[in-house]
Amino acid sequence: MNFDMPAIIGRSTLNRIQALGRSGVFLCVAVYQAFLSPFRITRLIKEIEFIGSKSFLIVSVTGLFTGMVLGLQGYHTLTQFGAEALLGSAVALSIIRELGPVLCALMVTGRAGSAITAQIGIMKITDQFPALEMMAIDPVKYVISPKILAGIISLPLLTAVFDVVGIMGGYLVGVKLLGVNEGAYFGKMVAAVTFTDIYGGVLKSLSFGLLIAWISSFMGFMADPTTEGVSTATTNAVVLTSLSILIVDYILTSLLL
Repeated sequence: MNFDMPAIIGRSTLNRIQALGRSGVFLCVAVYQAFLSPFRITRLIKEIEFIGSKSFLIVSVTGLFTGMVLGLQGYHTLTQFGAEALLGSAVALSIIRELGPVLCALMVTGRAGSAITAQIGIMKITDQFPALEMMAIDPVKYVISPKILAGIISLPLLTAVFDVVGIMGGYLVGVKLLGVNEGAYFGKMVAAVTFTDIYGGVLKSLSFGLLIAWISSFMGFMADPTTEGVSTATTNAVVLTSLSILIVDYILTSLLL
């Protein structure tokens, strides 16, 4: 078969650009609709519970063992230079600046992002969006907008939980298990962590919350109305969201340094 490679590449590129434009319009419409009356607070609370409260356990466990690993690895590395007193600052800065926002976002993507895509895809298969329109309810405002707002609200709170639990995990290993001085652990941490570090972590978590809700909702909204289409959209949403988180993390880190 004779393939026209330039045509194939050009068509694929145009399709990607078109999908990117659609996703941008989708986000703008969802955010705009979120601030129009009527305000469905119960829908927002329900989505915050789904994205935030139900992710609390997995985020806490991940934060605990991340902090414990950092405490263990950091202690053995710093001991070589006689600087084990800096363990607290090393653990806190690593978690607050990078690991907290990124790992928390990846955990929420796997748990809540995939479920959002599957839920919206199934709603599309079962014609629930036309049913909402027949009842004079905007499906974007009713379904999508609360998820966008819930993602933006939930991720900073979950990241804060991750940070606190992770620092305590480092404390358990460094102070209680390996014998680092408790005063040095927290004293060096307080001296090292600045407002810029906390601000950067909050900014990243806000961005990641928006990315998770946006990409997951859009992939579900654009999924083919078949079971195979929903499963493919769910897989693509998790992969694309995870890659986007890592790319945006690098961009924000380079801007904040």
